[in-house]
Amino acid sequence: MVKLNTIFFGTPDISVPFLQRTHELTNVKLVVTQADKPRGRGMEVSACPVKQMAQNLGLPVLSPEKLKDSFDEISKIPFDVGIVVAYGKIFRPNFIALPKLGLINVHFSLLPHLRGAAPVQQALLQGYTQTGVSTFWINEGMDDGPLFLQKKLDIAPQDNAKTLFEKLTALGLEALQETILQLEQGNILRTPQQGVPTLAPMLQKEDALLHPADLTATQLHNRVRGLACGPKPKIPFLHNGKSDWLLVLQTQPEQNTDTQAPGTVLAIERNRGILVKCKEGAVWISQVQPAGKKPMPAADFANGRALHTGDLIFVEKL
Repeated sequence: MVKLNTIFFGTPDISVPFLQRTHELTNVKLVVTQADKPRGRGMEVSACPVKQMAQNLGLPVLSPEKLKDSFDEISKIPFDVGIVVAYGKIFRPNFIALPKLGLINVHFSLLPHLRGAAPVQQALLQGYTQTGVSTFWINEGMDDGPLFLQKKLDIAPQDNAKTLFEKLTALGLEALQETILQLEQGNILRTPQQGVPTLAPMLQKEDALLHPADLTATQLHNRVRGLACGPKPKIPFLHNGKSDWLLVLQTQPEQNTDTQAPGTVLAIERNRGILVKCKEGAVWISQVQPAGKKPMPAADFANGRALHTGDLIFVEKL
């Protein structure tokens, strides 16, 4: 069977295994990434992960500041399909029309659900119990092109953004491989998306703020799960005149009918942590990271700060 000629578009770490799989299954004529940027603590200008992998594989790479600047060069390369995984740029109609078949995007949700930049994190923040992977044809809209195929995945109660990314990456590689094999066999599948769309906007700093007075125990827990990658979930903490931001790393919600004020410590247990009253219910905070310190069990933090049952420790603002 003749391999497809492809161009791969991608930028961050999450795209790297998809470049490797595309390289194994097709003739990659070119890799296109975002431009080199300052990275790391020293903020030295360096290549993105996909560019580094492409160079390791001996593949030609373009890293334009603006995609339109590379149109003339890309248009000279005949290719069957473009494979897009977290490239981070919008494709104009002239680019969409370049490949013989079109541009295929690998998206980490069951479209039309969770269209946007953060489908994995938002699936957790919004309390989804199932998600998946879609391969679909890019058009001028935002993640609304016709579907090629989808694969479903149940979200486990203990999943957070890190573990869910790992599961969806493995599932996405299966979906990409099946999509490429179907294309090689001449099966050009285009199924319109059906259902009411939901959105997965990029996370903002304010999404990381946890206010027990505003969130139910389940909502607070889901924020901690969803923010395991990216902005760290944090609570404004005040006790004995000391105030700072307390990063919250692990939680577990609990049904609780206590009528004390949200933010009140209801219990402290060695193996479970700190039980805190929320808008509805309560949440066990089991692992935390105080400002400027390493992660630690929440019970150790409670002992170090001399917290007691009944203390009101979480406030709206510092």
